[in-house]
Amino acid sequence: MTIHVFGIRHHGPGCARSLRAALLKLEPDILLIEGPPDAQDMLPFIQNPAMKPPVALLIYAPDQPAKAVYYPFTDYSPEWQALKYAHSANVPARFIDLPQAIQLAQVTHEEQDKEEPLAGSEGETESNPTNSDVLTLPQSGQSEEEQQIQLHDDPLSLLAQAAGYTDHELWWERQIEQRQDMVGFFESILEAMTELRINRPPKDEHEAQREASMRQNIRVAQREGFQRIAVVCGAWHAPVLVDPGPDKADAELLHGLKRIKVASTWIPWTNSRLAYRSGYGAGVEAPGWYAHLWSVKDRNAIRWITKAARLLRKNDLDASSASVIEAVRLSEALSAMRDLTQPGLAEHNEAIQTVLCHGDSAPMDLIRTKMEIGEKLGQVPQDVPAVPLQHDLEQLQRRLRLKPSAEHKQLELDLREKNERARSQLLHRLHLLGIPWGEIMPVRNKKGTFWEYWQLQWKVEFSLTIIEANIWGNTIETATTAYLNDAASKQPELPQLTHLLKGALLAELPVAIAQLLKEIQKRATITADVRHLMDALPPLAQIARYSDVRQTRAEDILPIIDGLFERSLIGLPGACASLDDEAAAGMLTSIDHVMESIQLLDLAEQRTHWNRTLRRIAESENIHGLVRGHCCRLLLDQQALNNDEIQNLINLALASAVPTAQAAAWIEGILHGNGVRILHQDNLWLALDRWQSELAADTFTALLPILRRAFANFQPPERRQMGEKVKRLHQPASQRITGASGQGPILHPAHADLVLPLLAQIMGVSYGN
Repeated sequence: MTIHVFGIRHHGPGCARSLRAALLKLEPDILLIEGPPDAQDMLPFIQNPAMKPPVALLIYAPDQPAKAVYYPFTDYSPEWQALKYAHSANVPARFIDLPQAIQLAQVTHEEQDKEEPLAGSEGETESNPTNSDVLTLPQSGQSEEEQQIQLHDDPLSLLAQAAGYTDHELWWERQIEQRQDMVGFFESILEAMTELRINRPPKDEHEAQREASMRQNIRVAQREGFQRIAVVCGAWHAPVLVDPGPDKADAELLHGLKRIKVASTWIPWTNSRLAYRSGYGAGVEAPGWYAHLWSVKDRNAIRWITKAARLLRKNDLDASSASVIEAVRLSEALSAMRDLTQPGLAEHNEAIQTVLCHGDSAPMDLIRTKMEIGEKLGQVPQDVPAVPLQHDLEQLQRRLRLKPSAEHKQLELDLREKNERARSQLLHRLHLLGIPWGEIMPVRNKKGTFWEYWQLQWKVEFSLTIIEANIWGNTIETATTAYLNDAASKQPELPQLTHLLKGALLAELPVAIAQLLKEIQKRATITADVRHLMDALPPLAQIARYSDVRQTRAEDILPIIDGLFERSLIGLPGACASLDDEAAAGMLTSIDHVMESIQLLDLAEQRTHWNRTLRRIAESENIHGLVRGHCCRLLLDQQALNNDEIQNLINLALASAVPTAQAAAWIEGILHGNGVRILHQDNLWLALDRWQSELAADTFTALLPILRRAFANFQPPERRQMGEKVKRLHQPASQRITGASGQGPILHPAHADLVLPLLAQIMGVSYGN
């Protein structure tokens, strides 16, 4: 009876290739792999042809789905190749790590004491053999304790240091992933790790429990009579698994450990989640490059650089065949200069940037994203255990032909079409459940309210969110309805309720819509905060625009809008009194919300009452200057003021008796918005010029930040036009309209008389009336 321990590193084509060759040579009669025993029932799915890596084992607590861990695999993961070998050789394979039922129970207990989130819930996994694939050297300034911790977390870094490398990923790629002769590789790893672990116990009790669990599982295989036992584990654990020894100490260490109920399943994974920059601790720097090394048996440089040239051409960048040849030659020359057997990723990148990108580093971001990392999304069989909500989503995706993809995809929907409207329903419902598969984009170059543009990208985190959302129901429709009803029952503020109603209407959930309308009516009758009433209007007004396509009952919504609008008009003047600067700025937002609602609905009676209220506020001396100025601006934009009324409001706001700070606030308020209309208000500019000229130097200096802020929101072209206007403000009116050079008028009456009749005919009006 012999035990063969293979110390590996996660996600490496060279390591995976060496492990498979070693297993073929050894022909073990059982494989023991560092991994979660809780997922043992998931292993048979590996043989299903529909299982296409990258995929991940997801283990979670059904009662608390947010507490979960992922174990990702791809084609070149050594553990994956070991499992594939076991299936092809008809050899039993078992996971032997400490069960996640125990590990999650320990974390749950710590959370109860410390109230900290679960470590690893965002993709951390204990399947990483060295606890971290990020190789870093112990620094000279570190303490002994810090160096010991770093040594433990990354023991392979010492091998890189001994070989004279400072870039440890480069050392690993050259020595392991590109190595052709792997004879004695695992024996060397075991020998090196054995030396490193002399007089170094496990890092903590948790690691001791994990290693004890692995030894206990090895003993079980020994008692069952297996003769050639192959153990695949992290390199750091290898020395303590070669000889399990007596089980008394391990049994005592594992006795009485608390467990919780867990469930497991397979989920699709992506290359981006395998990369360092995704934040996943057991990742690799370039999963796309490692996949290339795994799948391409010869001519790596030619195939990789050709692929890069094809990608550049696809994005309208020049990359000729001659340049490809030169780039391949350069990468091979660089590898020869560096005494390498073949070019690596660094050599390829240098050659591609120098030759194909002509020294420009910008296209290398494209190479990094599309090739080094890639956008591959794995697939899992349909019969993999999943919650009912997941099954319903998969059926909808197949029926609506919306295939999940890790790539960014554009989707244009015409809501008049039944199938496309159903797609919109699904995307809106998922968004309400916290699954933003699609992000809605502004509609351009299309008329009507029946168009929607979406940008789709499926993320692996959504699989866990679906499990969490299953508590609301077993179908997308029932789950979204239950979620909205629960959110409405928690009595949020009125603006939040109207946003929920807008989401329910876009998702077409009639039961939730009815419940939300009741809650909004109830809340509207008792809400005393005028700003809440005003902020609730835009979502309701936007809803009315979809009534023709989504068959919304506008008669149910318009009475609510009328009630909110009337109460807003009554309470607004009083709510604007006695405001400080911060409150005044907030009131501007609420006033704009009412203005947005009026413009959407375009009801003449509402606009008349609204303008009357704005005029009342603009003429009041007891209201903050910022609010008065903005009300004046809204009236100007609607052309609701004649020249005399505008002049009267300006004189009132900028009179010498008005405090300087309030006058400056009024200026900021009236300038808040688009700058084009303001450019044509000559009397306003003259009044501003006169008011500013009369300020004392100290007062002007104190008010300068306010004035700068007032003009800062305009676009650069608008500010340039304002500067030109101020420059010629005191010129005669006939000379203010100048050409680009500022030399003389550009308006010629004789020429205009030739153009105006034709222009009138085009516009369908009579000329000269």
